[in-house]
Amino acid sequence: MGVGTSTFVIRWVNFLTMLLSVVVVVFGIWMSTHHDGCRRSLTFPILCLGGVIFFVSIIGFLGALKNSSILLWIYLIMLCFILIGILVFTVLAFIVTNNGSGHSVDGLRYKEYQLKDYSSWFLNQLNNTHNWKELKICLVKSEDCNNLSKKYKTLKQYKSAKLTPIEAGCCRPPSDCGYPAVNASFYDLSFHPVSSNEDCKLYKNSRQVKCYNCDSCKAGVAQYMKTEWRVVAIFNVALFLVLSMIYFVGCCARRNASRSQSKT
Repeated sequence: MGVGTSTFVIRWVNFLTMLLSVVVVVFGIWMSTHHDGCRRSLTFPILCLGGVIFFVSIIGFLGALKNSSILLWIYLIMLCFILIGILVFTVLAFIVTNNGSGHSVDGLRYKEYQLKDYSSWFLNQLNNTHNWKELKICLVKSEDCNNLSKKYKTLKQYKSAKLTPIEAGCCRPPSDCGYPAVNASFYDLSFHPVSSNEDCKLYKNSRQVKCYNCDSCKAGVAQYMKTEWRVVAIFNVALFLVLSMIYFVGCCARRNASRSQSKT
C-alpha cells in the first residue's frame, strides 16, 4: 500500500471514530439524566466505551497526521488488544449461548422456557440474589406484563398470541399449573394447581408480583439474553474483520512512517 494511502486511510478512519466516540459520550451523559435506574446503570459502561474509542482514535489520528511511527506503534498495540478482546468475548458468547431452547406447549403459539436448560454461567448470574433483584425492578418498570391486556383485548386474541420469552415466562404462570386465564393479565388462582412446579405458588395477579420470582421468568430472561448475545456475537465477527483490515492498513502506515523517519 502506498505511503500516502495508508496514512490517509488511518487518519480519516480515526477521525470518524473520534466523532463516533463523542456521540457515544453524549449519549452516555443523556442516559445519566434519566430517573430510571435501569437506564442510568448503563451510563458508566457507555461512557467508558466512548472514552476508550476516543483515546485509541486520537492516538491513531495523531500518529497518521504527524507520520509518527511511535504513536502508530502504540495505536497498533492497543488495536491488537482490542482485537484479542473481541475474539475472546465472541468465542465465549457463542459457548455461553449454545445451550437452552424453548419447549412447545399444545395449543400455544409461543414456547415456554426452563432455567435448567441454560448454561451454568446464566444460572449463576440469574440465581444471584442481587443481580435478580436489579433485573426484577427493571422488568416491573418495563410494563411489558401490564401492557398485555392493552395488546390483546380478548381472551381469544391472547391465547393465539405469540408472546416473547419474557412475556411467556414473567407475565403468566407456567401452563402445567393449569390456572385458567380470565384475560391477558389475570388468571383464576382459585383452582388448585395440577403441577408440583414451585412457580405455580409464586405467581400472583398483582402487577408488582406476577411471576417475577419464578424460575420460568429467569428462563425467559435467559432466552432473551441468549438471543441478544448471539446478535452481538455476530456483529463482533463483522467488527473483527473490519478492525483486522484497519490493523493491516495501520501496519503499512507504521512501516511507511518508519521508512520516512529513517531517510531524514
